[in-house]
Formats: sequence, structure tokens, C-alpha cells
Amino acid sequence: MTDRRPVAIVFDTFGTVVDWRSSLIADLTTFGRERGINADWTGLVDAWRAAYHPSMDRVRKGERPWATLDSLHRGSLDQLVAEFGIKGLSEADLRHINRGWHRLNPWPDSVPGLTRLKRAFIIGPLSNGNVALLTNMAKHAGLPWDTVFGSDLFRHFKPDPETYLGVAKLLDIEPGQVMMAAAHNNDLANARRQGLMTAFFPRPSEYGPHQKRDYAAEQDWDIVATDIEDMAIKLGC
Repeated sequence: MTDRRPVAIVFDTFGTVVDWRSSLIADLTTFGRERGINADWTGLVDAWRAAYHPSMDRVRKGERPWATLDSLHRGSLDQLVAEFGIKGLSEADLRHINRGWHRLNPWPDSVPGLTRLKRAFIIGPLSNGNVALLTNMAKHAGLPWDTVFGSDLFRHFKPDPETYLGVAKLLDIEPGQVMMAAAHNNDLANARRQGLMTAFFPRPSEYGPHQKRDYAAEQDWDIVATDIEDMAIKLGC
């Protein structure tokens, strides 16, 4: 537990603040039932998420031009629909499915915890999602952000230094006055390398039965909590 207090706290979003897996599975299951389309929606969601980092790495390595996460998600979706043999989807259907990432639901502690933290700190997402995605998600989920740090502001994806340092630059504060909060140890390690403070809390069901990591803190992060509400308590909110 640190004695220092940040000016701003930014949150990883997918898995940390919102439950992407259960939200997408429920969303697509309802969509398929209403449209009479039988598909392995759970398998599709897991494969879709598995394509997340490889698609961003191709941008990071210069193998393809800059693209928003919405665009990368759509490219992966088009490939997976073919691989899973899902028939009868119109362009409007594909756009609706792709925007499922805009309709993710929060973990139960997210909104009350963020609301408490907002009283004392500037709060916002620092996510690989683009501004439109994160803004729509916030409206859907009731996330009380003060501001939104999408990857398209920096034209970089985490863990590029430009993302973590970009928050401090845009807020006109020092990197050490920013705290990165995440349920992913590697995200925090990368933030710490850039001088940010860190806060960890686990989301042990993020990947469902496929979870293999991030059950506990792997370093002496500045804050280690059980969830966002507990994090707020530890920060005196």
C-alpha cells in the first residue's frame, strides 16, 4: 500500500471494468435466437478475443496501416464467421455483431466503485478500444468516466509507451501522478516501466474456463485490492 496519491486513475477496460465474455455470449445468443441462426456463439466469442492481440501486433509491427479496434474486430469477425460456417448474415447483421463490443456490461462493483473514486480523482479508461467504442460502452454500462483515453487519440495500442505517457501529457501532469488500474499484471508492469503508479484487482472469471493467469498480484503494486470498491476504500474514498 502506497502513501502517494494519484491525481488521475485510468483503467484497463476489457475484463477489468466490463465482462466482455459473458456480455458477448449473451448478446450473440439472443441475436441468434431472434434470427433463427444456430451457431457456436461461445466458441466464436473465445476465438474473437484470441484474435485481439495478434491483430494489434500487426499494426504495431507496421505490417498493416493504423486501424481502430472496431476495424480490427470487424476484420477478425469476417474471418471467423467463415471459419465457423455461419450463414445468412447481412452487412447490417455483421455491423450489429461487431458493435457488441460497444454493449458490454460492467462487473457488479464497477459502477459503484468508479463513482466513489470519481469524487476524489480524475477517472477514465486507458484502453485499446477507440473513443467511439469506449464512449458508447460508457453510455450503455453507466460508467461515470470524466474523460476517455482511446487508442485512436495516440494512434498506438498498449503496451506502447505513447499510450501510458499520453495520458499524463493530455492531463498536463507527471506520469507519476497517474495510476493505472487493471486486472492484468502485464498491463501494470508496462505502466510501471513508464513511471505510472499501479493498482491490481483480479477478475478470475474473465476468460471463463479458459482463464490461465492473473488470479493474484505478481508484483508489489501500489494498490492490491479485491475489486474496484475495495480499491476505492484503500484510497480513502
